[in-house]
Amino acid sequence: MLPLLLASSSVYRRDLLARLRLPFICSSPDIDESHRPGESAVDLVKRLAEAKARALSDSHGAHLIIGSDQVAVLGDRIIGKPHTFEKAREQLLAASGASVSFLTGLALFNSQTGHCQVDWVPFTVHMRTLDTARIERYLHAEQPYDCAGSFKAEGLGVSLFESTEGPDATSLIGLPLIRLVDMLLAEGVPIP
Repeated sequence: MLPLLLASSSVYRRDLLARLRLPFICSSPDIDESHRPGESAVDLVKRLAEAKARALSDSHGAHLIIGSDQVAVLGDRIIGKPHTFEKAREQLLAASGASVSFLTGLALFNSQTGHCQVDWVPFTVHMRTLDTARIERYLHAEQPYDCAGSFKAEGLGVSLFESTEGPDATSLIGLPLIRLVDMLLAEGVPIP
């Protein structure tokens, strides 16, 4: 089996991949993550997931490289990581009582053969109606400023949800493990 490389510095993705109990290393790719004019959210996450995986192929020959990227979509608008309290409050107020779709792109690149599998997984969160005080309490408690949509689904963020829907709950956290297992099996990786 070729060694696995997670093309990410995300602790969330690292923790998810560790669930598969396969040895892997991590390295952060350096790519331009800009949204191209006219590019759909689906095309964006697929392109970036593949770009992240391919970006490390020169320095990691003979590896299976996993790339992933995620965006949140509210209405027809892509919302990213808020980075600040004010932006997170604004995002959560806009999402109050609405549905937020998370699109997670996934790529598995075999740097030995050049074979690349690319896909995306949707997941939707239906938010509770939230007032400013509740949002601010949540933001002070969890500080989810590095999370698309301004909440951590693996933590207190779940208290903001009314319901969820999608084929793979791990995609909400940033690495769709069900689809990744399919890709790894296609590459002959023995999954425990």
